[in-house]
Amino acid sequence: MKLDRIDVKILYELQKNGRITNVELADLVSLSPSPCLMRVKKLQEAGFIAGYSAQINVAKLGQTFTVFTEVTLKNHRQIDFARFLAVAQKEDSVMECHLVSGGYDYLIKFVASGITEYQETMERLIDMEIGIDKYFSFVVLKTPIAKTYMPLTSLFPM
Repeated sequence: MKLDRIDVKILYELQKNGRITNVELADLVSLSPSPCLMRVKKLQEAGFIAGYSAQINVAKLGQTFTVFTEVTLKNHRQIDFARFLAVAQKEDSVMECHLVSGGYDYLIKFVASGITEYQETMERLIDMEIGIDKYFSFVVLKTPIAKTYMPLTSLFPM
């Protein structure tokens, strides 16, 4: 399926507000409701829309601790990366894991209840011998900007 300008606008608006009504969405993308709904269904069927979820205000639930961690592996064979990722993917506190270029292999975003839980997680991962050579932790003090949507209209101008 090839996307046009309207499809990109639909995706952009839906990622900003997944609960928007079809009538409101149609108005924002300059379509009538019926063709808009047909396009949304096609985008879903084609896999462009992976799902819908609620954005939880975690601060309302209690205090959390966010840490970005640089991880370097001892070895760099495909099996080493696969072993590490298989364990990291199962770890609930791992929110994001990025394979990066530069001085380390992965940049991981952890969210934990506190420093003790984070440190226990790291110690457990090291004890599992999944190939971690070293890691560096960066505690998030404040998050002044946290967008939940991608700039689709500027990434994919039509």
